[in-house]
Amino acid sequence: MAWHQFSVITNEDTAPLLADFFSDLGAVSVTYMDAEDEPVYEPAIGQTVIWSNTQVIALFELDAADPEQVKTQVYARFDHSLLQTWHYEPVEDQVWERAWMEYYQPMKFADKLWVCPTGQEQQEDHTVCLTLDPGLAFGTGTHPTTALCLEWLASHDLAGKTVIDFGCGSGILAIAAVLLGAKEAHAIDIDPQALTATQDNALKNNVTDKIHCYLPEQFTPRKADVVLANILAKPLIDLSSNIISLVGEDGQLVLSGILAEQADAVISSYQTSIAFTSPTQQEDWIRLDGNMR
Repeated sequence: MAWHQFSVITNEDTAPLLADFFSDLGAVSVTYMDAEDEPVYEPAIGQTVIWSNTQVIALFELDAADPEQVKTQVYARFDHSLLQTWHYEPVEDQVWERAWMEYYQPMKFADKLWVCPTGQEQQEDHTVCLTLDPGLAFGTGTHPTTALCLEWLASHDLAGKTVIDFGCGSGILAIAAVLLGAKEAHAIDIDPQALTATQDNALKNNVTDKIHCYLPEQFTPRKADVVLANILAKPLIDLSSNIISLVGEDGQLVLSGILAEQADAVISSYQTSIAFTSPTQQEDWIRLDGNMR
């Protein structure tokens, strides 16, 4: 199946009106993209980010719209000076996860841990291999925030330890910990789809008996040898007391999802309880790790 795809750049005030108009014309989806590389960090839950210059992209079924008529109606409705870079193209349907996997290759962390898509598993002495495909939840190891955590896990002795993965996403960190020798991992997330993804990935990696999944209200707080929280700076700060309470005596804490300029604010929320090592940086992101004082 093919689709009509229209895109146009406009300002932050007009973008929602244009999106609504595309929907009224029959668009099956309308999305926003940043048109000028303007970063927006950590929008509130339920907030839709609108940039100063926003690209509005609308997708129509092939037999439900005429490209020239759509353009004519849009230009009749809005001031032409507000519409920039009108673009139309037909788009062929495809299996998006498989298309993306062309760019997802095996990755190795600390010469000990492989993360590989299905069919590209690596068999190498003195390493373990975690099989993971793009799916419903965040976390394949390609993003610096996840890579920083995987590098930490693969660099430490986890034999027999209990791990908590706070904000588990795809479950990649919990599963990696178990494959690297952890006794068990407790995976917590506010999104039920994340727990579904974690359970599916645990099954794929034959570790379902050692991975325990919870929504926050289902989790009974407990102490762990290693606590991982790869989320974002604001929730790390807001939930600092909750996260610290999970770290056992002599336990270790690993925090990620933090931009370099946010490090000091996060450190200040934890430093009375956690002795951090120097931050580890990859691109614009840093990892904080340390031990209970």
